[in-house]
Amino acid sequence: MDQRIGLKTENLSIGYGKKVLLSGVELEVRPGAVLTLIGPNGSGKSTLLKTFTRQLKSLGGKVLFLEFDKNPDGGESAIQNMDEMSGGEIAKMLSMVMTERPTPELMTCREVVGTGRYPYVGPMGILGAEDWQKVDEAMKSVSADEVADKSFYEISDGQRQRVMLARALCQEPKVLVLDEPTSYLDMRYKLDILENIRSLSKKLGIAVVMSLHELDLAMKVSDRIACVDGTCISKIGTPEEIFSGDYVQKLYGIEQETFHPLTGEIFLRSKKEFPKVFVIGGAGVGLPVYYCLQREEIPFAAGILFENDVEMGAARALASRVISVPAFHPMDDKALEEAKKVLDQCEQAICPLQEFGPLNEANRALRDYARAKGILCEDN
Repeated sequence: MDQRIGLKTENLSIGYGKKVLLSGVELEVRPGAVLTLIGPNGSGKSTLLKTFTRQLKSLGGKVLFLEFDKNPDGGESAIQNMDEMSGGEIAKMLSMVMTERPTPELMTCREVVGTGRYPYVGPMGILGAEDWQKVDEAMKSVSADEVADKSFYEISDGQRQRVMLARALCQEPKVLVLDEPTSYLDMRYKLDILENIRSLSKKLGIAVVMSLHELDLAMKVSDRIACVDGTCISKIGTPEEIFSGDYVQKLYGIEQETFHPLTGEIFLRSKKEFPKVFVIGGAGVGLPVYYCLQREEIPFAAGILFENDVEMGAARALASRVISVPAFHPMDDKALEEAKKVLDQCEQAICPLQEFGPLNEANRALRDYARAKGILCEDN
């Protein structure tokens, strides 16, 4: 793939009919990079992708193909306006994997992938030996060759998604557009599809634009993220820039504590009533107890935790009270006394911690205090 082609929009407006959904859209994705769209349902992500693929006509502005220098930091040069290109010309530049799957009649998976070669064959649609070689290479690149001779209807959703990705790659695109490529897939196939997308983008220099609902995966696979809020692209940046503070919570209209921006974890709402149980945890051992108490709708307190503890996100979201101390500092007497006061008002204490070190000796003292009071659950 000698040409390094990217995609850019200029003051783009999109929607249905004459109704504008998003306006002033300014996006750019470079060769070998992954741009992911996130945002609530109905905010315009799929509409934007369908505009890129010409399934919908833009209501203003431009969608451009740009040729970049081979140097990754090089600038753009040649510009092609999608509105001035034929369908065949676009098909040789851009391929797509959308949520609406084709319904091939009595076709094998290899034959389905072969339809990706149609932009390169004659009007009869007959594939030559070189075309079939590219089909087989594309299927092998995404581990879809194992179902090559099976009917498209006989395979699982995850296998179908691999086949559709192979079909798109077989088209030899410069730009790849994917609408929720992980929908309906189990954990194994989600990881497999995204790893393939990321790897092939870098290896082949393909510019990738996709939408994702799984924010934790978006954090890991994307070079840049664009936030779609239903009227415009409200923010664009690296995953580190997007997933900081409380911006994502505001984008989705959720409470700040129900989403942990550093890990992508989502927490169900919990009762924040006066705590009945005190959980003495840390280093992740308290998490199963938190979730169990939440399911049973038992309000609880958590501590003593370091501010950077892996449990802090869940504790802040689920616990009625959290006693914490600065990271990398010993737990001081003040934190211990505060924890004892909260524990005094609880009916039970649970300590899943088995080991204590120099920095968390206060938790050992807190456990012994709960045991002396006769409220420590010794069965955990």
